[in-house]
Amino acid sequence: MKFRPLGDRVVVRRVKEDQKTPGGIIIPDTVQEKPQEGEIISVGPGALDDNGKRVVPEVKAGDFVLFGKWSGTEVKVDGEELLIMKESDIMGILEGRPMAKKKAA
Repeated sequence: MKFRPLGDRVVVRRVKEDQKTPGGIIIPDTVQEKPQEGEIISVGPGALDDNGKRVVPEVKAGDFVLFGKWSGTEVKVDGEELLIMKESDIMGILEGRPMAKKKAA
């Protein structure tokens, strides 16, 4: 199944953080804070301005972004947890970030 956001909404996959402290202590999932960093998966066509013209989004699929702690709505699509948020909830694009490694199937 493919999900396409509407308007100025974007679909974001949270980027997993290390589950160990620098000292080697493993942090259980129950006490970990959810990361505020993610990869844009899909972008809507953009919001409409006062004149009815489409405002092109500044982000694109593949961008890594920072967003607020309570931003977006969590949804599950094909068993994967994703966030849907408005483009205005994104604080900025992380440039020069190395691509996340994909898990081998």
